[in-house]
Amino acid sequence: MNKVKGTTIIALKHSGGTVMAGDGQVTLEHITLKSTAKKVRRLYHDKVLAGFAGATADAFTLFERFESKLEAFGGNLLRAAVELAKEWRTDKILRRLEALLVVTDGEKLLLLTGGGDVIEPDDDVVAIGSGGPYALAAARALIRHTQLSPKEIVEEAMRIAAELCIYTNENIIVEEITREST
Repeated sequence: MNKVKGTTIIALKHSGGTVMAGDGQVTLEHITLKSTAKKVRRLYHDKVLAGFAGATADAFTLFERFESKLEAFGGNLLRAAVELAKEWRTDKILRRLEALLVVTDGEKLLLLTGGGDVIEPDDDVVAIGSGGPYALAAARALIRHTQLSPKEIVEEAMRIAAELCIYTNENIIVEEITREST
């Protein structure tokens, strides 16, 4: 089976700001199919950011399901995430989806998996996808040793990931969210 690769998503809460960034590369085996994909979306009246790693059709399915959960629970991110994770784990069709989601409302930052996991990182930074480990390591170092803004941190972390991961490019889309706008 052909595997679509080429996603790096990073999200962090730092110094009062919450940001999420994704690269634009979509790869099929050894070929770059697209370099300007948008992997970070605004959901629920622009109050929630969501980013995906995995098969594109699966991610769109999960975005739709997650947004419907947000609507059902009045924008309560944690409750919507838990309900989606339960459905994702138990539904015969959904559990076959190959994707990960990172979601935030500016207050909570969560990683959702098809295994039913809803994980809030200890250090308010999470990265997923092919270049995720590189972006995560870079962001942690930048948080500890610089005074960069959250946006600057994710941009630089994504650039570092793109230098190291052949499935990550430098077409970076950054979205910011503030608790006041939610």
